[in-house]
Amino acid sequence: MTEETSPSYEDAQDAPGFAQGFAGSLAPGARPALLVIDMMRAYYEEGSPLCLPDDDSLHAAAELLTVARAAGVPVLHTVVRYGPDGVDGGVFLRKVPALRLLIGDSELGEPMPQVAPLPSEPVLVKQYASAFFGTTLASTLQFLGVDTVVILGVSTSGCVRASAVDALQHGFVPLVVREGVGDRESAVHDASLYDLQAKYAEVVSLADATAYLESLGLPS
Repeated sequence: MTEETSPSYEDAQDAPGFAQGFAGSLAPGARPALLVIDMMRAYYEEGSPLCLPDDDSLHAAAELLTVARAAGVPVLHTVVRYGPDGVDGGVFLRKVPALRLLIGDSELGEPMPQVAPLPSEPVLVKQYASAFFGTTLASTLQFLGVDTVVILGVSTSGCVRASAVDALQHGFVPLVVREGVGDRESAVHDASLYDLQAKYAEVVSLADATAYLESLGLPS
């Protein structure tokens, strides 16, 4: 699939097949949480093999993070970190050797300052793509009474997609913020958003996500 022919998520509602069962929508609930996925130095610092081509997603995420905090919306973060020799990464590290840079407390594993967690915000350490796999995320969200997960982070085709799918499978409405996620290839990014909108999530604009969070009036 070339960049010229890759569908964007905006094309989804007009694509063949959507009228035959892929035109559903998920209404966001009254108790969202904001999930910031793996917005670490590894994805934004030049020289890292995981680095993205730009930091647009970081700036959008920082903007929505400010809105969520002001609205009293729970915020959770994930980072990737592996134990000695990456033994807890299993075959994933064999498939993606660049992840070995995240063994131990490496600088590349630190959250970017623009989206750094507050002391009151949980930081879940994960080893695989989904923020739910092998973590306490689902039980934490359930304890908080959350019904909707607003997703920011990287990468769109990897950890964002896996986390959105698992959010749906755990009974939460996933909202993926288009400007707040990023990938290494624009074609892959667009195709992933298209497929998420088709089957697993609602892909929303930063403006719509902002309006949604500001409308809640949750206590801080």
